[in-house]
Amino acid sequence: MTSVQSHLLLLSGNRYQFLVLLCLLISACSPKVQQAENKPAQVGAQKKVIEAKPVEKFTQAKIALLVPFRLESVNLRTATKADVDRSAMAIDFYQGFKLGVDSAASSGLNFTLNVHDTGDSQAQLERIITTGQLRSANLIVGPVFPDGLRHLKNYSVDRGIPIVNPLAATHPAEFNNPNLISIVNNINQHAAKIVNYIVKRYDPANTVVVLISRKDPDDEIMATPLRMLFLSKGSKFSFQEYASVFTMETKLIKQKKYVVIVSSSARDFVAPTIDKLVKMKNVGLNVDLYGHPDWVKQNYTVDKLQLLRTAVTSSYRVNYTDPRVNQFVKKYRALYQFEPDEFAFKGFDIGFYFGKMLSKYGTDYAKHLSAEKYTGLHNRFVFDFDEALGYMNTSLMLLRYQNYQLSELE
Repeated sequence: MTSVQSHLLLLSGNRYQFLVLLCLLISACSPKVQQAENKPAQVGAQKKVIEAKPVEKFTQAKIALLVPFRLESVNLRTATKADVDRSAMAIDFYQGFKLGVDSAASSGLNFTLNVHDTGDSQAQLERIITTGQLRSANLIVGPVFPDGLRHLKNYSVDRGIPIVNPLAATHPAEFNNPNLISIVNNINQHAAKIVNYIVKRYDPANTVVVLISRKDPDDEIMATPLRMLFLSKGSKFSFQEYASVFTMETKLIKQKKYVVIVSSSARDFVAPTIDKLVKMKNVGLNVDLYGHPDWVKQNYTVDKLQLLRTAVTSSYRVNYTDPRVNQFVKKYRALYQFEPDEFAFKGFDIGFYFGKMLSKYGTDYAKHLSAEKYTGLHNRFVFDFDEALGYMNTSLMLLRYQNYQLSELE
């Protein structure tokens, strides 16, 4: 039999109603309580090690969720829809995460979910730390912004508490925390995915690879690893670099296949770049285009992207033909009267995966992250461990525009 306590109410209705009651109840816990289930852990190749040294199983795992509701900055008497919408990301992520933890509780473990409003403030985060609100946590999820993750570094290292970076694409080297678990792929991983695919799939004898970068700081965030990786891995290819495709046009080599990689996410530069490549394609250029991961959210003309066989990397894609996705959407709608957005899907996968890990492996759950792969609603989790950088999710999709949708290449 399952008993459920919910001190932090999960509300139907609009986000304003949610925010009002959240202000009253944010300091409380939100546990999901289930009857404990004493099943032995199964870890395949590592089974003998675990049998030789039994690990401590939780009776009630405690998760601390740190998200920026910004309750202190919202005046509920005068708050506008725009004010509340600024907290929407945190609300959606929390609601998805709570559903994920609840689903994981079906394995029998009791969970206590303590939700903390960081307010996107270092001072507020420090108050949470110094008042001991994280002291009993077995897992910390968040903060969602890089500055907060940096602020928690010493706390995590000193106490050996794993911290999940749920949303920031920042390279883990910037945190230098061996207990960090990075969910979102960093830009170096995106660059490597593109380079490895090109080197594997194209004939270097007939292909010219062109990197388009304006050499400004924003473009160079992606251009730098692309350049470095391609020069080291793609030495057999002809490699060229230009500030724009308009310059490239004057130096085309006839009968060659062109692979053009654009490192910019600036719409006012990318849109005319796509238009120019379409014109060049229409007069005979054999070209494939590879773009910045932000292009997925920038709504360029699909017909043009398909004509150029455009491909982009992504760590987020929801397949609405998946029955699990449809089940989640129905449950989310029923509870909150909203459509789940990107952050709700991400929250669910993170809550469910780590809930299952806590339940299955107890206090040793972090040691099994590299072995436990997970296919979620929005992405896959495949973790590699680095002694200095912690755990990094290495699963990343390469998607191509075809048949008026994004299809996964690999």
